[in-house]
Amino acid sequence: ESNLPVFDLCLIGVGDDGHVGSLYPGRDEVLVGSDGPWVLPVKMKEPPSITLSLPLMKAAKEVVIAACGVSEKYPKGKSDAMRRAISDENETLQSFPAAGLRDVATWVMDEAAASALGDKYTN
Repeated sequence: ESNLPVFDLCLIGVGDDGHVGSLYPGRDEVLVGSDGPWVLPVKMKEPPSITLSLPLMKAAKEVVIAACGVSEKYPKGKSDAMRRAISDENETLQSFPAAGLRDVATWVMDEAAASALGDKYTN
């Protein structure tokens, strides 16, 4: 039994680098367990910010991750990020934090973001 609060819904965006909230690859904050703090300081940005811990995100009754949009820099949108987050078994919390939500999340994305996933995930 966890002592974490339970949100009804946790709607989360994901970055091209796999960050969710302000939990970034290679940072220790992503490894905080359910016995750790629920809200974490993020001092790597100016101004500093806060983020929810991954266990708190995962504890929500419903976790929805949304990814969409294309740009000049990313003409295929977040397709590689979605492939890594959803289907790449080699990704870890440290290398791609969004992978830590794959077992609890409903993934909502546009066609561009889903384009690298293949038929197993898109049909």
